[in-house]
Amino acid sequence: MSTRTSTRGSGTEIAGSTAALLASRLRSLGEQRSLSAGLLILAVVVFLALAGEYLTPFDPTLSVVAVGGKIHNIPPLLPPGSTVRIDERTELLFVLGTDHLGRDVLSRIVTGARFVLTVALVATAISAAIGVTLGLLSGYVGGALDRVVSLVMDSMYAFPGLVLAIAVAALLGTGILNMATAIAVVYIPSYYRMVRGAVLSLKSLPFVEALRVMGMDTPSILFRHIAPNALYSIIAVLPMNFADAVITEAALSFLGLGISPPTPDWGYDLNTGRRYFLSGHWWIGAFPGMMIVLTVLGFLLVGEGLGERFNPRRLMRR
Repeated sequence: MSTRTSTRGSGTEIAGSTAALLASRLRSLGEQRSLSAGLLILAVVVFLALAGEYLTPFDPTLSVVAVGGKIHNIPPLLPPGSTVRIDERTELLFVLGTDHLGRDVLSRIVTGARFVLTVALVATAISAAIGVTLGLLSGYVGGALDRVVSLVMDSMYAFPGLVLAIAVAALLGTGILNMATAIAVVYIPSYYRMVRGAVLSLKSLPFVEALRVMGMDTPSILFRHIAPNALYSIIAVLPMNFADAVITEAALSFLGLGISPPTPDWGYDLNTGRRYFLSGHWWIGAFPGMMIVLTVLGFLLVGEGLGERFNPRRLMRR
């Protein structure tokens, strides 16, 4: 009887271990798939941003084309897949159609990727640099500095992000750097709060006390030993904030607070297409909107994959 019970218990344990291992493998496979899919999407978007100028068949800011030394006007509101015959030997193809001014939609989408990603990259870099630095100093030094900076950051964090970005953008004006600065202001508190919390938990650990006893100066302790450990907390947040920056950039351009026309921009073209959507010219705003969704999806998938990969519980299990 005891042998049967022992055998049955062992079988149950083996089945449980097998199920747990299978579930772990499935989770790992799902994480890899989401991360790979996100990286693939972003690779395509980044390629368009870097090489778009050499891939676009037409000038994205002009509604005319030069063929054989002659200037020809491009008809406006051509649907996707339309062709325009210039002469007996030349026929122009507009894969995604033209907008209300006769500009090629494909050329504007491809070229607009560079400006959107540039603004998002600069905004993320500014917000991360300022937020991480303030979080390190405030969390480690403490005292009056921590109280004052935390009060300012909490006030900014409580303010609606898009409204804050609109206010700063309206104050600074249009332009890539101004728009990036307006977006960066919104996300500085996020980095500050995460890094400060990590520093508060790290600075009381024994290895920090040992460094102090050894006579190491504060900047070396903070930036050489605490900072590398605290930065793990923002690895998964960076792609998420990048996605938020893309959405915020599109929103500001949609409202006319972004890059000045006729520079290609997905948010601005989305606003333009909105006015022509009900008249049946859906492609003017639909394709820029699809690019915004696709780019944001890529960053979110990468963020989800990195979040699972650098999950503290998972790292402890390893």
